[in-house]
Amino acid sequence: MTAVHQRETGELTGTKDKDYNLVWFVEQCLSNTLRLEIYIADAERAGDRELADLFRRAQTESRKGADQGKQFLRQRLAG
Repeated sequence: MTAVHQRETGELTGTKDKDYNLVWFVEQCLSNTLRLEIYIADAERAGDRELADLFRRAQTESRKGADQGKQFLRQRLAG
């Protein structure tokens, strides 16, 4: 971890909101889910079922991460 990352608490980015990282995490999980859909289709077109299955498992985990992050964010924003 660089020195900038160790001391960054919103001073550089202007984002001190404690939930910002959580919002970013959810967005990245959802983005990854969509990207993996493309990779699955590519693998299937190439006839590589093993690779398509790997991408499907990764996609499932990305969906789980997004769902968990959304639940966590919902709880934080409610209380």
